[in-house]
Amino acid sequence: MIPPPLSAVLLDIASRDQPTITLGELMRAFGGRAIGAVLFVFGLICSLPLPPGATSVFGLPLLLLAPQLIIGASAPWLPSGIKAHPLSLDDVRGPLMQVLPWLRRIEAVSKPRLSFLFGAVGERLIGVICTLLAVVLILPIPFGNMLPGLTVTVLAFSLIQRDGLIGLVGLALAAASATVLAAAAHIVVSLVTSAFTALSLP
Repeated sequence: MIPPPLSAVLLDIASRDQPTITLGELMRAFGGRAIGAVLFVFGLICSLPLPPGATSVFGLPLLLLAPQLIIGASAPWLPSGIKAHPLSLDDVRGPLMQVLPWLRRIEAVSKPRLSFLFGAVGERLIGVICTLLAVVLILPIPFGNMLPGLTVTVLAFSLIQRDGLIGLVGLALAAASATVLAAAAHIVVSLVTSAFTALSLP
């Protein structure tokens, strides 16, 4: 039986007449695609302009799930306390409904291709990249969440669709994320160094 497209599952979740949904319920809704789908959802949330500290919360599932790609896990595992933690559907319903039209368009042209990117090595590489970006996302870096979150979203979608072309886009975004973060780190170090130099002057 062919599973429903990701957009259909997300529409069903967004349309539920309930204020909250647990992470465990999300995982059950996505079935065998749970690792990639949950990475997609939380990567999407983390790519939004969120208040300071929000990505520290939404990035935690990413940090727990992405390493499971590295070890080749076939089904996701999360501590029972985290799976039972309620998420506000009101907070995610709006962003999901906004992204659904775009997601349907991409699904219409997406297809399995360049499958070598999803072999043992390729999938583990995606897991390493998503894990490193999850570490970045849980850090309180102002405006440092959007590009890493988008990168995780694109890579997770490529896993779900087994679409290597989308995977290549995700890898390009990962390189861009690394460049931007390295530049930001250099600026911060330079500012701190300048501040200490100025304070040490007689």
